[in-house]
Amino acid sequence: MKSQAYLQEIRQAAGLPRAVLKKITVEGNVAVFHLLTDVNYTQEDIAYATEVSQRYAAGLEASVRIMKSVPGEEGVRKAILEVLSAQFPALAAFVGEDCVGVALGSAGGTFTITVNEADRNKEREDSVLDQISAVLNRNFCGNWVGELHFADKPKGEISSTLPPEEYVFAPRYFDITEFSPIDGGEQKRAIYISDLSKEMQGVSVCGEITYAAERATKTGKPYFTFTVSDATGSIRISYFTKLKTIEKVRQLQPGAHVCFKGDNELFNGNLSFRSTTVDLGRPPEGFVPEERPSRPVPAQYRAVFPVPEEDLVQGNLFAEDHLPEDFKRENFVVFDLETTGLSKGGVMDRIIEVGAVKIKDGRISERFSTFVECPVRLPLEIIDLTGITDEMLVGAPPIEEVIADFFKFTAGCSLVAHNTAFDCKLITYYGGKEGFFFNQKQYDTLFLAQELLHLKNYKLNTVADHFGFEFNHHRAYDDAFVTAKIFIELIRMRKGLPR
Repeated sequence: MKSQAYLQEIRQAAGLPRAVLKKITVEGNVAVFHLLTDVNYTQEDIAYATEVSQRYAAGLEASVRIMKSVPGEEGVRKAILEVLSAQFPALAAFVGEDCVGVALGSAGGTFTITVNEADRNKEREDSVLDQISAVLNRNFCGNWVGELHFADKPKGEISSTLPPEEYVFAPRYFDITEFSPIDGGEQKRAIYISDLSKEMQGVSVCGEITYAAERATKTGKPYFTFTVSDATGSIRISYFTKLKTIEKVRQLQPGAHVCFKGDNELFNGNLSFRSTTVDLGRPPEGFVPEERPSRPVPAQYRAVFPVPEEDLVQGNLFAEDHLPEDFKRENFVVFDLETTGLSKGGVMDRIIEVGAVKIKDGRISERFSTFVECPVRLPLEIIDLTGITDEMLVGAPPIEEVIADFFKFTAGCSLVAHNTAFDCKLITYYGGKEGFFFNQKQYDTLFLAQELLHLKNYKLNTVADHFGFEFNHHRAYDDAFVTAKIFIELIRMRKGLPR
């Protein structure tokens, strides 16, 4: 990698043995290399770094700015807790500041994290330590290594400090046409069946009968059950007939268009529509449902909190400022999901991990990463593929909270994924259940790679190999991060966004 070769040369200077490249900016025709070091440096070190940087400045004049940065224990501790919260919520739920120890050394430092004895898991231990060390090595000078300590710790209930965010949709209605009374007064408007999501009194529904049956109570009194459908949904209706109209109601069979007026009420813990009147009527000719607007963007994150992110190691850092202008003007969220497996029998997969990065001004700027609660046991093939176990999902937030926070994270951004047909289908499904509609523009790195590259296949790992990107495949955040890097390179090759 160019950045790795650059740092290898820079670190030959006496005052820059553990230097970190924080960023490169362009000021006019000058490429400014911003370096951090944790030891004293001299003018000779600056001159040497400038000479090295000039060879990597892509035709621009090179300038070097060096800052001495010696991390404090609190800063390192905060960074460790942020990684745990984002990547290992099941552990983070029971790890406070008092459980994290930091020892600063002359060339980096060490850290310890005390977790519950019940959380022992060798594979997860290695993953926790590797990911924390990688973040510390990226953000602080020197080398950072750590270990987990285990102790018997009581596990209390996980509780949210924020109350649920309530939101009620305004119900939608349409005008009833061809009204003809059977046993009720005139009905003018009917609610969309899909909007009958709470208890309501004295509302009308209108549509086509798809099921009809006459039944009797324990005392022998006749009543009817109907299933009625409009263009938005279906509902089962109970109707206790009147003696004077029972013969007319018996004639209502599947295919008839009717309107029922009654109450949507709770019965045995479930919503049930109990009708007091039934008449003939139908939706307007050519009725097309009005689109329901999405819920507004949540005011605050409630379960998953994004953290700053930078790409300082892999990728072509020295060409970022040659990205197309239309790309730098737009914001993107590149994301990936891990799930319970391929959909079978019409049952939607459950999301078990969400990983995403935000690209702003042409650069990776934030990360969003979390496990998701899963009430069913994971298939062995998914455990083998991803390394995610049932224990790792304990304490993770439910999908309802995750999808709301992800909707906030993606606000104002286009969506990017490798094979959007899979990932966008899932967030559309789970977002829709909560009233969050992901209607943004979408870009697919699979299609872009097929357009621009000639490879044996276009799987994510194959495309990553083409660009020399190494990553931990089949983990949501790692896949999202490398997809973002691939997206940047493909747009650079293409010299503009697809239209």
